[in-house]
Amino acid sequence: MSPQFEHAGPPKEGEIAVSPTASDISNHIVDWDGDDDPANPMNWSKARKITIIALVSFASCNDAVASSLFAPSVPGIMEEFHETNPAISPFLISVHTIGFATGPVFFSPLSEIYGRCPILYASNVLSFVAAILCAVSVDIPMLAIARIILGFAGSVPFVLGGGVIADMIPLERRGRSIALLSTGTLLHVLTDWAGPVLGGYMALGAGWRWTFWLATITIGCCTVLSFVLLRETYAPVLLKKKAWRLGIAKELINSETTGQALRKAFTRSIKLVFQTPIVAILTVYNGISYAYFYFLITTFPSLYGELYGFNTGEIGLTYLGISAGFLVGQLTIGPFTDWYIKRQKTVHGKAQPEDRLPPMVLGHIALAVGMFWYGWSAQVRTHWIVPILGSVVVSLGIIVNAIVVVAYLVDTFTVYAASAVAINNLFKATFGAFLPMTGPSMYGRLGYGWGNTTLGLIVLVLTPTTLLVMKYGEKIRHRYPVDL
Repeated sequence: MSPQFEHAGPPKEGEIAVSPTASDISNHIVDWDGDDDPANPMNWSKARKITIIALVSFASCNDAVASSLFAPSVPGIMEEFHETNPAISPFLISVHTIGFATGPVFFSPLSEIYGRCPILYASNVLSFVAAILCAVSVDIPMLAIARIILGFAGSVPFVLGGGVIADMIPLERRGRSIALLSTGTLLHVLTDWAGPVLGGYMALGAGWRWTFWLATITIGCCTVLSFVLLRETYAPVLLKKKAWRLGIAKELINSETTGQALRKAFTRSIKLVFQTPIVAILTVYNGISYAYFYFLITTFPSLYGELYGFNTGEIGLTYLGISAGFLVGQLTIGPFTDWYIKRQKTVHGKAQPEDRLPPMVLGHIALAVGMFWYGWSAQVRTHWIVPILGSVVVSLGIIVNAIVVVAYLVDTFTVYAASAVAINNLFKATFGAFLPMTGPSMYGRLGYGWGNTTLGLIVLVLTPTTLLVMKYGEKIRHRYPVDL
């Protein structure tokens, strides 16, 4: 069902009231001109939908370019700036997630008032400026701050992507779209594969600054294309524009000021955490899962540089294992969840958001087994390919969890998907920024074997929470409704 600009009466079951305004105005209902209205994003051509999703994915790819190319060159940066504190090395890689955590909290509510397009435009421009600042950094603090800004702006397409998909794609086809968005479409996947390799050899040849100049070029191209091709998809904003054309918008918005709308939008994410237990459970677990990705990429330079004697370019090649796991998950989990949703609708007559969750159990198992594999193979100094194979399993578990959680949030909160995904990114980025900083001390005391075993056991301890959400999720959602 398409979201309406105004509802005459309470929302139906499973529907969350939209809020470009605060009150229900029964005298004026602004809706689409029938189910086949061409202005409704759900009815747009396949080509237009693909173009818009591709543009958002391209924007998310910018963050991947800036992050994945940069990682292998950190040892050289530490040497250039005469930094000897070992905790700074993983922090330089993960610091951009501080911005990645705060950006969604700021931008997502604005997108639910002013629409997706203005926010995406602003984020692209800010990313462009931040990438330049990274490239011209003169010390560690400047580079860290610039990377925070880059993460702040780069978070927007990841968060709004779920909302854009909910705006245009029916429930039973969202999984595949979200899977593509989760790794930034094929372009993002190729960046994940080639980024560290290119970044490693680029650092050896042209220097680490050129990793950011390359990011500046890709962000600039994306910004130009977005201004030309991107179109607004958020139904409440489109219907609000329609109301203005009909001359009734003033009557619809008189009861709520812009300030009130902003306050309501900014408190929406807080409500989602504290009033919906399922959101808190899934996003916290997904945050921990995401942190394990940074445990991997921040230990690769020391593991393969110091223990295996790899140079910077060869260290970049070791990241291909992580990319392979992401690629396998991206190609399989989205289509599987779409198939399962269709099956549930056929067999039971309906599908619930909880029907997205079964693959998470496999994600838990893969993540734990992969951490054991990676840790102990590194501990006993096996052939260098063995830890890389372990990282394939770890990254498969991470991407499965990421795709499933985002799909669940989009299906549950639809119109407010951007706010729900913002909370997910907040936890992901917070855990991803700070947990890996404990890595050097943990591995120093426990070694790679017992250190990663500890991380794997944490995953197994948390697994029953997913099973409980799968079984009782619908009852919990009805018991703890939230007024958004």
